[in-house]
Amino acid sequence: MGSIQARKPHVVCIPYPSQGHVNPMMQLAKLIHSRGFHVTFVNTEFNHRRLVRSKGADAMKGLPDFRFESIPDGLPQSDRDATQDVPSLCDSTRKNCLAPLVELIAKLNSSDVPPVSCIVSDGVMGFGREAGLLLGIPEFQFWTASACGFMGYLQYKELFKRGIVPFKDEKFVNDGTLDTPIDWIPGMSNMRLKDIPSFIRTTDRNDIMFDFMGSEAQNCLKSSTIIFNTFDELEHEVLDAIAAEFPHIYTLGPLNLLGRHVPESHFSSLRSSLWKEDTTCIEWLNQREPNSVVYVNYGSITTMSENHFKEFAWGLANSKHPFLWIVRPDAVSGESAALPEEFFEEIKNRGFIASWCPQDLVLSHRAVAAFLTHCGWNSTLESISRGVPVICWPFFAEQQTNCRFACTTWGIGMEVNPDVNRNDVSAVVKEMVEGEGGKKMKEKALVWKEKAEVATDVGGSSYNNFDGFVQELLSVSVKKNQV
Repeated sequence: MGSIQARKPHVVCIPYPSQGHVNPMMQLAKLIHSRGFHVTFVNTEFNHRRLVRSKGADAMKGLPDFRFESIPDGLPQSDRDATQDVPSLCDSTRKNCLAPLVELIAKLNSSDVPPVSCIVSDGVMGFGREAGLLLGIPEFQFWTASACGFMGYLQYKELFKRGIVPFKDEKFVNDGTLDTPIDWIPGMSNMRLKDIPSFIRTTDRNDIMFDFMGSEAQNCLKSSTIIFNTFDELEHEVLDAIAAEFPHIYTLGPLNLLGRHVPESHFSSLRSSLWKEDTTCIEWLNQREPNSVVYVNYGSITTMSENHFKEFAWGLANSKHPFLWIVRPDAVSGESAALPEEFFEEIKNRGFIASWCPQDLVLSHRAVAAFLTHCGWNSTLESISRGVPVICWPFFAEQQTNCRFACTTWGIGMEVNPDVNRNDVSAVVKEMVEGEGGKKMKEKALVWKEKAEVATDVGGSSYNNFDGFVQELLSVSVKKNQV
């Protein structure tokens, strides 16, 4: 190892092992790499095998200075192409991943790559922070979801303290309790209990997800730095409230737009999709009229009942508007739901169903008029980046919070009834594509698109923040290498 290579700063990036976390961490890792850093991207063994099946073994070899490694997640081995059970995965990573990560870093430090100079860990992979403390390596927390979601999770402690959570019995689901206004969260107005990240909806004080997400959010405040994939203007009130308690934050988003400053050819071999993408849907979109297609994708984790699946199907069909619908193999809980032949007759020549797709390309397409989404943060930010209004059907976690902001603060969305019925779906689709309300939301979405582009352009807030973040990475790396 030559002296120049030895001095090259080395960043270890550790995403939470689901698609919605791997994508933004990969976007950030590519940007860091483009500034001259050596990068090691650490997946779980389960996800590494999925990526090999999706991209091929050669694609997972990376580059000489961008390498992939893996650690066990502590769960039983499986080669299933689906996201693992989320509570089990959260519990297991928290209990089992610290020692393997410490071992991996020791291996890296004794190999032919530069010594590890800093760690960028997903905000819910707190063992990355612990490893940094143990090994004397500077660490940064990357909260890959929204800032409003982060602030929501910080309230879990207060909700427990006030005796609101856990709920006494299951009546809270239907008796109006979730409509209770919450007016005491800094930087978040017009909130109701139903808009707080959904893991509060439990009667068990030891619920894994309530404990895990509340604890991990609080633990981020023990780090030196928190990075957010957002931009100042989009979430300024929440960000100001967070900064009042924890001043050292970087807003670098939308990362998909910040990435336009790096030639794609530089990273053509670095892909992070855990699903095989069907690009024939782009050819289908090419044949559609501008602003005519409803794009439907519930993300990488959402599952629904067979009844909801069929209600969505007939709602889309009855709207009479063209639609591109992404249906993952594991999207319907239980046995796979088959749609009747008459459905396919009804949607002939105006409906396209695929198992996965390159989402940013779809949202950039001139044919797409609206996005029916689960309101995951990547999907929400990509919609804003491309000026596409959203039809919201939040599933869990902070998706309910994102939905509330989209439909009120940002003015770019309308919500589908959580208990899906075809008439509601059809009516909302029609209003979004052809109604006055939809036109106003499209206008608002285009305004936000311009603001996102300004933030990530040269001299913009996110662009400048990324420069500051890189300088800090270089500074801590120099100090680490001098020790």
